[in-house]
Amino acid sequence: MNHQKKIKFASRLEQNSKNYSPEALYDVDACKEFLEQMHKAFGLEAMVTDRHGAVVITVGDFSGFVPDVVNAPGIKIRVKGRTVSHVYARFDKVSAANKEVMEKTLAAYIKTLEGYSEKSYLASEQAVYIDELEEALEKDAYQTKYDEQKDPLTGVLNQTYFGKRMKDLTAQEVVPAAVICANINDWKFVNDHFGEEESDRLIVTVADILKRCATDEMVIGRVDGDVFHVIIPYDDEGVALGYCQKVQQECADYEDAILAPSVAIGCVFRTNVEESFKDLFSDAEYVMFENKLELKNASGYKERLEKGLFLK
Repeated sequence: MNHQKKIKFASRLEQNSKNYSPEALYDVDACKEFLEQMHKAFGLEAMVTDRHGAVVITVGDFSGFVPDVVNAPGIKIRVKGRTVSHVYARFDKVSAANKEVMEKTLAAYIKTLEGYSEKSYLASEQAVYIDELEEALEKDAYQTKYDEQKDPLTGVLNQTYFGKRMKDLTAQEVVPAAVICANINDWKFVNDHFGEEESDRLIVTVADILKRCATDEMVIGRVDGDVFHVIIPYDDEGVALGYCQKVQQECADYEDAILAPSVAIGCVFRTNVEESFKDLFSDAEYVMFENKLELKNASGYKERLEKGLFLK
């Protein structure tokens, strides 16, 4: 446990005792039994309240008595320096011969209650703290695993983990499968004219579109700065072609003062278990370049791309 966590635990021990009731700290029934026996044997009368003055135990006659824990707090039971309970004791019916013994006996009993309460409190807080630490460790482990798998900018799989998933699909002999290469058009133009922040926003925008249009079974990875690869297991054209069209349409419909996202896409299909995903992505890249030429030469493309320049 590091120093910061030690300080945090020590701080909570100083603070949290005020949240505990007497019932949570010591055996109230056993305490009442003890006080009743002292009352029967020696005439001791006692009232126990919580830290706010709510009555927990009454032994003897306290009719008309209203505890004032602020101005007349009685005998305090403390845990970690904080009052958790009050004891009001009356010795009127205790004989003079027994009064001193009764006072010492009650003081010793209250000291015992304080010791028991502190141990009970510490055990409870340690249990809660351990649970919180375990939860935090599990969260950290999950986050570490997530960070190892995901591209930090976009949240899709990083190049390394995408490669692992590709190997898994190869080992599982997944056919048919759609293999898609998607490249952001003119990412460098945005970076050169509007800076890294806007070019990163373009990458995130396209990644969000790729994810939003995808179904759960699709495997999406960012394999280069402005390049994404997608595998759609067990697809023979229908889903993949619809996905590609939807992605490009969402890019075209995207409205922004600066960004004009456009994605060139190449899609090929794996129909034989002997075909290499790596080779198929090379084929998809070739198709993607053909699509890129088509998109960049389309009417209105340049004007949409350069619209942000007029804001400068």
